Amino acid sequence: MKRLVLFSLKSFTGPFIVTLLISMFMLILQFFWVYIDDLMGKGLSVWVILELLLYVSAGIIPMALPLAILLSSLMTFGNLAEHNELTALKASGFSLLRIMRPLIIIVLLIAAATFFFANYVIPAANLKWHTLIYDIQNKKIATILTPGVYSKHFEGYAIKIDSLNGNQCLGVTIHDYTQPTQLRTVRAKEANVYKSVNGRFVFLNLKNGHILEELDLQNPMYLPNNSISNPSDRPSRVSTFDQGVYKLDLEGLDLNRSKEDLFTDKYEMLNVFQIDAAIDSIEVKKTRLLDNFVKQSALGFLSLNQHIQKANNNDPSIASGTTEKIEPISVKQLSANDKQLAYNLGISKIRRNQQQLDNQQQFLTTLDRETDLYWIEFHRKFALTYAIIVLFFVGAPLGALIKKGGFGAPVVIAALIFMLYFILSSVGDNLADTGTVTPFIGMWMAAVVFTPVAFFFTKKALSV
Repeated sequence: MKRLVLFSLKSFTGPFIVTLLISMFMLILQFFWVYIDDLMGKGLSVWVILELLLYVSAGIIPMALPLAILLSSLMTFGNLAEHNELTALKASGFSLLRIMRPLIIIVLLIAAATFFFANYVIPAANLKWHTLIYDIQNKKIATILTPGVYSKHFEGYAIKIDSLNGNQCLGVTIHDYTQPTQLRTVRAKEANVYKSVNGRFVFLNLKNGHILEELDLQNPMYLPNNSISNPSDRPSRVSTFDQGVYKLDLEGLDLNRSKEDLFTDKYEMLNVFQIDAAIDSIEVKKTRLLDNFVKQSALGFLSLNQHIQKANNNDPSIASGTTEKIEPISVKQLSANDKQLAYNLGISKIRRNQQQLDNQQQFLTTLDRETDLYWIEFHRKFALTYAIIVLFFVGAPLGALIKKGGFGAPVVIAALIFMLYFILSSVGDNLADTGTVTPFIGMWMAAVVFTPVAFFFTKKALSV
């Protein structure tokens, strides 16, 4: 029994480590492919890159584990079957499930460790690398100003600096083309670069400079007395300054997109207990909101029947905007002016309440959307843990059936199976994210599809 456990672990450990490293390497390459523009040409130190890789790797491990488990289990039992070791063990009285038992225990331990890792470590790692990549992206603001070269990253401007030390520039020249009929050239001996708090603008704090403003060539203007005004001259104006601030728009640099993607996605940075508390808080908010709105609506509609403004134009209460409480009367007893006034008052209150209902519905829809996003992240942690288990019961029996080991056929088969799993998982995630299906169905779609597949392969391998 002890030899069987050691033999199973030895056969499984090597392929598992190799496939896990390969899977992580592929996913890290995918990460670099997405953020290559933000990392290249920034003069980042090796330690910063290693720190970023450390944080990113922590978030990649749960994604790489299902593929590693699938491929390593398929390779392990494929090798055992190919070299007739599985047949020898069966001839000795061991069933397939008995042979798989040590690895089943190991996979269950890995799945449990993965859940705790995804619940406690990954949220902190996500926050760390999101913050770090945002800081790296913000460094683009200083690096777009290359000494000796005109920078045209800012729409409507051409900027050249003589030297750059951190955020301090020397010898700044700004050509401003934002006005179609005017060319403005700003020259300053030095400038400091700052970014606005909301990330939308860059401010150049210019010192010791001058501004040259020139009007573009103007078409001749013929006056009523047949004289010509402003014939083809270019009036200009020169002014100097000791200190001034130039404001540049960052909309074309896509920094707003980075900030939104990295800092509003707070759901990835919470564990299941924090997510549960956040969902409860939203539900309490919705309940209080609905109760208050029902009370306000009831009072609003009730006031329509309790108060009516007098229709006499000579009554001073109309000028003061006061109302008088009266007893209910029949519509037939009202004058034409009273009927029109009551009609207008009723229509006004109905429209106001309808607008309040629309606003309330939109706000509740926003709260429901936020709740769904929390539930998606909640189910993601559990679905990932279950995926490790179900893919093991797909790979191990399939390896015993195909009787092929190594990195040949098992790699191709595992890649196809994992591709199908990844497609189903991505489709479910997108459907849940768009509100087409519930978060539970979307996040568990791949697991539900692969569970009967695992039972089928296991039953088939047991009967062989």
